[in-house]
Amino acid sequence: MIYLDNAATTFPKPLSVIQAVDRSMRMLGANPGRSGHAMSIAAAEEIYRTRVEAAEFFGAPGPECVAFTLNCTEAINFVLKGLLKPGDHVVTSNLEHNAVMRPLQALAERKITYAQAEVVLGDNDATVDNFRKALQPNTALIICMHASNVWGIRLPVERIAALAHQYEIPMCVDCAQSAGVLPISMTDGFDYLCVASHKGLYAPMGTGLLLTTRGTQLKTIIEGGTGTMSASLVQPDTMPDRLESGTPNVAGISGIRAGLAFVRSKGIDRVRTHELELLRQLYRRLQSLEGVKLYTPEPQDPWFAPVLSFNIGAMESETVGEKLAKQGVAVRAGIHCSKSAHQAMGTLDQGAVRVCPSVFTRRSDIIAAGDAVEKIMKKRI
Repeated sequence: MIYLDNAATTFPKPLSVIQAVDRSMRMLGANPGRSGHAMSIAAAEEIYRTRVEAAEFFGAPGPECVAFTLNCTEAINFVLKGLLKPGDHVVTSNLEHNAVMRPLQALAERKITYAQAEVVLGDNDATVDNFRKALQPNTALIICMHASNVWGIRLPVERIAALAHQYEIPMCVDCAQSAGVLPISMTDGFDYLCVASHKGLYAPMGTGLLLTTRGTQLKTIIEGGTGTMSASLVQPDTMPDRLESGTPNVAGISGIRAGLAFVRSKGIDRVRTHELELLRQLYRRLQSLEGVKLYTPEPQDPWFAPVLSFNIGAMESETVGEKLAKQGVAVRAGIHCSKSAHQAMGTLDQGAVRVCPSVFTRRSDIIAAGDAVEKIMKKRI
């Protein structure tokens, strides 16, 4: 199988990640922070080491700023539902994933409103100005993705953060499609970073991160045992306990640490360069095929993350995905949990076929994917 569905989750995982998870399952099987015996202490130390390395990777002030979550979606919900109160207003982009848009829609019941600022590809000045125009006196948060999970379009999040702080508004970035591929650091003015560690950090599925210096300001949406202050029925105020209730995913967290080390060893810039080069190769091949619809310019640094979506004529995107799967090419087709992104590009009815390489993708894989698309067009399959 040629796996090009890495925007959903990366596969294969590095051997080092698999070994870290295996070691954790074999050697760190006790509940961390709940007991005083050696295995429990060792599990707690593994979690702490991962916090330290994640904080360093993302430029957080310290390990207390790192909370482990089930995924990026959970991290986003922690921010939106923990920070906002009735009467607040939120500014986001017109390309957002449902991980942002569905919570915002649900929060309308609490009389929380939002506006979507248009992202203008190739004109960061216009994009930032659109965010500025969307601000209101009661705007309590700016939240946007670092890069589109459908079109790969990269948002000028550093400049948007500067705008937010100019108006003393906190800034949250959805790094689901960028962490491990695009450089990002909390030192650039981000108050909340939400990370899908199972994607560009090559960790196991069911793992995510929320990095913040403002965790104590968030109201909790989940309460429970933390292994600390057990005699109190009140959730701890200190981070990261405030946002971490119940038994943690020690094996998954071990996988995060190994994934961070793997990406550091490869180098983010090298990973991005490799993946963008492969996408440009595919883009040119698809561009040469009459009837293929491409919706963006050729993906280049610094405007894109390595994600490319296309269609074949009027054919349903899901049909194209099925035909590619029959040829051993794994992609994702449809709406990609991102109604806003498809509305922005006029593809809500048809969806799109999405391709995303990884560090393990080869040029021969991209050639084979292009051949498979051509066979579909020539109705050989």
